[in-house]
Amino acid sequence: MASPDALRGHVDAMLLSVLADGPVHGYGAIERIRDRSGGALDFPSGTVYPALKRLERRGLIEGEWESSGRSKRVYRLTPAGASELEAQRTEWTATASIITSVLGAARA
Repeated sequence: MASPDALRGHVDAMLLSVLADGPVHGYGAIERIRDRSGGALDFPSGTVYPALKRLERRGLIEGEWESSGRSKRVYRLTPAGASELEAQRTEWTATASIITSVLGAARA
């Protein structure tokens, strides 16, 4: 399981990524992350909901209240969010490559 410290700063990008699959409510986003990670990541709602609000304030996602028996806020990616997601993916790929080079290097 990944260390919470290692994940700090990446929750927003993971949320943008699961929202790229289509609109979803907060708990649905938690489930998508859990499913994509094979159960390794199971974020508490106290982590996800503040992040969703932060992303919404930044204009990267938009939320709308839906009521089908029980009211829930459904979030969707905005065009600005899609651009930010691509930037985050590019940054993550470069960062992961550098870290892998350093950690994967065997020294004699």
